[in-house]
Amino acid sequence: MKKFNIQGAIISAGIALLTGLLSGLLSGSQGEVYKSIHLPPFSPPAWLFGVVWPILYIVMGISAYLVYISPADPKDKRNAFISYFAQLLVNFSWSIIFFRFQAYGFAVVILAILLFLVALTIMFFYDINKFAGLLLIPYFLWLLFAYYLNLPTSRQKDRS
Repeated sequence: MKKFNIQGAIISAGIALLTGLLSGLLSGSQGEVYKSIHLPPFSPPAWLFGVVWPILYIVMGISAYLVYISPADPKDKRNAFISYFAQLLVNFSWSIIFFRFQAYGFAVVILAILLFLVALTIMFFYDINKFAGLLLIPYFLWLLFAYYLNLPTSRQKDRS
């Protein structure tokens, strides 16, 4: 196993954080849209998303870094990273589809695809580094909660 390097972990976390930041910037006025949509019971205040998402992106990046430095078979690592970057791309697109284009029905489909990809990434990562896989479980659970929040919204008329 390669030695854990804090700079490498920061770079890996930074890639995930920058993906989320760019998605947020391209999503438009998220707060205004959030206030205007039908939300189910147990909907959190809008500010909570700004706290939770950066933490999840940092943890995702650290998890990816742990897989990167592992001594696993290169083919296994390649498959894990294909899954990881696919879910990161889908994650990037969700906010834009939901907030910028307000295509709520399509956003729920994208979220279902994201849940599948994250579950796949957890399995790949867990096979390579158990801790890396376990680190992604809070992300998966947050996405399940997001799916719950999105279901009533998906019945609203899309504005795209």
